[in-house]
Amino acid sequence: MIERKAHIFNIQKYNMYDGPGVRTLVFFKGCPLRCEWCSNPEGQLRRFQVLFKQNQCVNCGACVEVCPVDVHRMNPAGQHIVAQDVECVGCRKCEKACPESALAVVGEVQSISEILEVIEEDRPFYETSGGGVTLGGGEVLAQPDAAASLLQACRQRGINTAIETCGYARPETIEKVADYVDLFLYDVKHMNSDRHHEITGVRNEMILENLKWLLENRYNVKIRMPLLKGVNDGETEILQLVEFLKPYQDLKNFKGVDLLPYHKMGVNKYAQLGWEYPIEGDPKLSDADLERIEQGIKKYNFPVSVVRH
Repeated sequence: MIERKAHIFNIQKYNMYDGPGVRTLVFFKGCPLRCEWCSNPEGQLRRFQVLFKQNQCVNCGACVEVCPVDVHRMNPAGQHIVAQDVECVGCRKCEKACPESALAVVGEVQSISEILEVIEEDRPFYETSGGGVTLGGGEVLAQPDAAASLLQACRQRGINTAIETCGYARPETIEKVADYVDLFLYDVKHMNSDRHHEITGVRNEMILENLKWLLENRYNVKIRMPLLKGVNDGETEILQLVEFLKPYQDLKNFKGVDLLPYHKMGVNKYAQLGWEYPIEGDPKLSDADLERIEQGIKKYNFPVSVVRH
């Protein structure tokens, strides 16, 4: 039997934000959404990519000499550039050859057993803190077979499981993983489908239908709402979320709402990928804004908290 493999771009240990207790967060590569504020742009495409820190480059050309597919080139001015018309093959020769650590290849294909080895290293922390494993991304449901295999293996080992998801997946994909997930951390980015399409590239009907299915079938769900000023922080948007969730607020499997304020932690990675950052200005909310939204949801007797990274 051939073992499943997953295309991932990071495994982060000792995480405290994405599920209960101390957690190991596995980042899956590839996502169907293009959220304007995405803090992990290197997780959007399911292929190898090069992060290039131009300010550390000395234009020595060492990467050009070792690259087998001409991703790295020197322009007429003698400056190193990363070509956007060729796909990196993930050999990492450039990364090893660079004397200034200006290059990093993002993406790695690992077997489920290889990922499990890393996860198992921190079992004592899970047991003492009530933690476990969270699969994120990118979008973990974009690799449903690998995700299901990893979640099932964790469950068999008694490790608590959670996934972070945008919910944009076929219903059968949700059903494939649901029985192996202890907690769904489920993004609701905007309740209006037209506006959702403008800011993420997809409509939200399937997302909301999947959310209903999970709640109605008694799977544990915590809503996560990324918040950007002028995008989804208005009273209308918040009230629409509350109205949608009202039928489920007394269910034990509805675990409340986390508010995720906009931050700029991923901005530098856009330049390193050779991409423009989509957001102009600063849509960061003030403490007063966050207090207003938090209290506005609390008055409907919803569990709600602001999660600050």
